[in-house]
Amino acid sequence: MNLDHFQSKLAQLDAAAKVPSSRIAYAAAHIVVHDEAGTQLDLEATDQQRVFLDQQGFGIAEAMDTAQRFELGWDVARTLIERTARLGLTHGFAAGVSADHVAPVESLGELATAVAWQVDFVRECGGLPVILPMPQLAHVGASADEYVSVYRDILDQSSGPVLLHWLGPMFLPGLDAYFPEDSFERIMGLDHERIIGIKLSLLDAEREKSICTALAPHGQHVYTGDDFNFAALIAGNGATPGVTEKRGEFSHALLGIFDAIARPAGIALRLLAHGQVDDYMQLMLPCEELSRVIFEHPTRHYKAGLAYLSWLDERQQNPWLPQQTHLQRSADHYAQILDLAFKARVFSDPAAARSRAEAGPPSC
Repeated sequence: MNLDHFQSKLAQLDAAAKVPSSRIAYAAAHIVVHDEAGTQLDLEATDQQRVFLDQQGFGIAEAMDTAQRFELGWDVARTLIERTARLGLTHGFAAGVSADHVAPVESLGELATAVAWQVDFVRECGGLPVILPMPQLAHVGASADEYVSVYRDILDQSSGPVLLHWLGPMFLPGLDAYFPEDSFERIMGLDHERIIGIKLSLLDAEREKSICTALAPHGQHVYTGDDFNFAALIAGNGATPGVTEKRGEFSHALLGIFDAIARPAGIALRLLAHGQVDDYMQLMLPCEELSRVIFEHPTRHYKAGLAYLSWLDERQQNPWLPQQTHLQRSADHYAQILDLAFKARVFSDPAAARSRAEAGPPSC
């Protein structure tokens, strides 16, 4: 069954009754480069990646790990945020904030002030600030009280709603002990109105469900970043979206895999809003199978699969990434991705994608 079947069913449902989206979904987008060395950013093609994702119904999550934020730093992040803000996206954008415009950060107080500055910068650009994990806290072995103090200072020195981000060590080494003891619960309780939720990238579905339940009474949401288990976490417990389901029974989403599966996932989410859970799962489960390979160990190299599929889909002119990250995956890995991508219905022109694939994977 191809994507046309689901598109036709969705068109019929939309014609019968327009329903609002039942999930907030941000797609974290990758960066395109001109050269195989990965030193020259192709900003126009990078912009078009964001436009494409917006057209599929997704908000853009800018300057996140998917855009190699921790490797490329603030200068690139600022450029991406400013350009995305100018695109006039229908579904808006969120953007990662950190302290990487200040180097080195001399104290925890200076860390908080730097992050607060970026919070306000993103807000002034029209985006939702996402407070990225601060590796400095983990590196100095900060106590639970110090974590709470830093996050409180960030809120005190900035304005407006924010989303927090809890990234696991599989994405960024060194974050094993992030949010020590009860610091996470205390930080989420600092301001239930301003901290609208948490973006979780821990690849632990049961833990995410527990956090969803705990945050729900305070009006806060989990935005899943679980690229292994996202289908069921977003769907929730099977109740009718927007009708019988309750907050805390499902996750919203901020996912890097949406970069690769935007077409089927965009349709699936709209079907879910109509209560078509079976159709949603039929589309999303093959996408999840693809995602598990793209994000396989070492997980942090997942961007290679995103760029490869974008190239096969003719959304960029090469399969390369900044800092030659595309070289971190094997030919066998790319071959698995290719097979699963066809099953997941991700390509606009499968025949053209197969023809491009005959040129071989990125240089390995």
